[in-house]
Amino acid sequence: MELRQLLAVHETVEEEIVHPRAKRKIANGDAVVEQRLREEHEAKTVLKELEKLDVDSDEFTRQLTELRDAVLDDAQHEEYDEFTKLGQQLSSRELENMSRAAKLAETIAPTRPHPGVESQVANLLAGPFAAMLDRARGAIIGKG
Repeated sequence: MELRQLLAVHETVEEEIVHPRAKRKIANGDAVVEQRLREEHEAKTVLKELEKLDVDSDEFTRQLTELRDAVLDDAQHEEYDEFTKLGQQLSSRELENMSRAAKLAETIAPTRPHPGVESQVANLLAGPFAAMLDRARGAIIGKG
């Protein structure tokens, strides 16, 4: 499921790169990040549940619709509460460094959701191993 992989990688990059910087650099950063982490945990949980459902079922459609709405809401909060404010607080050089770090993190991020792994430390400790398992599983069963 390409959606699963895109969201898993996206959330990992935010948890490793964006959120730690937002905690330190923007006003009320801890509270802002805590809310994003709750939203991301919910999205990961729903993604995991979706994998168990028949794609033709009403329940799959219902949960996918709820996930879409939650992801769009989370993206709006990220844009306003984190990205815009980081853009105001960081120099061009710092933003470029974050961009490079994000691109690197994308290459080693897990490709499946792992609810409960939402912090920078958890991602750095568990992420590479989870990514290796995800990629091995994808290679064996033919799904990324």
